[in-house]
Amino acid sequence: MPAPEAPAFLDGLTHVLVIDDDRKLAALIRDYLEPLGYAIEMVHNGPEGAERAVAAPWHAVILDVMLPGCDGFEVLRRIRAKSAVPILMLTARGEEADRIVGLEIGADDYLPKTFSTRELLARLRAVTRRATIAQAAPTEPPMKEIIVGAVRLNLDARVATLNDAALTLTPVEFDILTALMKSRGRIRTREALIESLRDREYEVFDRSIDVHIAALRKKLHDDAHEPRFIRTVRSAGYMFINPDAG
Repeated sequence: MPAPEAPAFLDGLTHVLVIDDDRKLAALIRDYLEPLGYAIEMVHNGPEGAERAVAAPWHAVILDVMLPGCDGFEVLRRIRAKSAVPILMLTARGEEADRIVGLEIGADDYLPKTFSTRELLARLRAVTRRATIAQAAPTEPPMKEIIVGAVRLNLDARVATLNDAALTLTPVEFDILTALMKSRGRIRTREALIESLRDREYEVFDRSIDVHIAALRKKLHDDAHEPRFIRTVRSAGYMFINPDAG
């Protein structure tokens, strides 16, 4: 995936592309965000949205799943082939499978279409802040690695392997796995994992971490009921199992 580029807009506004065939909802998003310093452009079908998303250096894209021409997942694939722009997906269906598919393809977060404007703003600020921090972050020392059992992370190259086979992780999944492996054998709460992403705008009750964990387990071929890697600790959080303990 291409590295994110610093937006070239010079007007001081946060430029967001909304791709949604629900014109009323798109207008509502525009009318809410523009007084807060956002410049909003709206596109109402999949193919045009995919083209427009890679034609300008957007700060973020808000992308609906259900679109005419091609669905949001296909639009996401086309964007990710050319751009690492932060993408917040909207879904009217809300099934976990849909959310996992979007996150695996490369969405940064999702919202059900029953969202409040306040939650939309918080999540939008979170995904744009993550991109800004990633651009400004200092380079990790070369060849810095974390190895726990069969899982190896190269933090410099941001490469993950399982039994020496490459894992295809989204940026958020890589960061969550890094936080868990650094704390192997110790519980990390959802709030701590959210803070490890440096996204302070997430609400403390946010459940998107659970969806990212589910996606990680799938890629690690892990079983939530008999875990080899990631254990759920009820009412507490998650723990990466330390194979050297006990």
